Amino acid sequence: MTTRSFDTMMNPPIEELLDRVDSKFSLVTLAARRARQINSYFNQLGDGLGHMVPPQVSSVARKPLSIGFEEIAADKIRRGEAVDEAEAAAADVAEGDAAADSADATA
Repeated sequence: MTTRSFDTMMNPPIEELLDRVDSKFSLVTLAARRARQINSYFNQLGDGLGHMVPPQVSSVARKPLSIGFEEIAADKIRRGEAVDEAEAAAADVAEGDAAADSADATA
C-alpha cells in the first residue's frame, strides 16, 4: 500500500518549519516578529526612511506572516541567542521603568 500525501493550505509545511526551531511557540514567535518587521517595511516605503529590512525571499504571498514562514523555511532568519538577550534586556528596562513610575506615583 502506498502512502498518500495530502496538500495542505500551509506552504511551506509545518513539519519542515519545526525542524528549524525548538518548539511551536518559538516558530510562532519568530514568524510573528518577522511579519511585524515586514509590515513596517511595506508601510514605510513611501516615506523614504529605508531603515527596515526588506523581505529576504521572493514570494507570491501577500501576507507578511506567510512571507515570514517562507523566510524561515529558506533559512534566511533564525532565532538566536542575541535575540533572546535583547528581549531580556528590554524586559528588564521595561520593568525598571514601571517600578520607577509606580514609585513616582506613590511619592
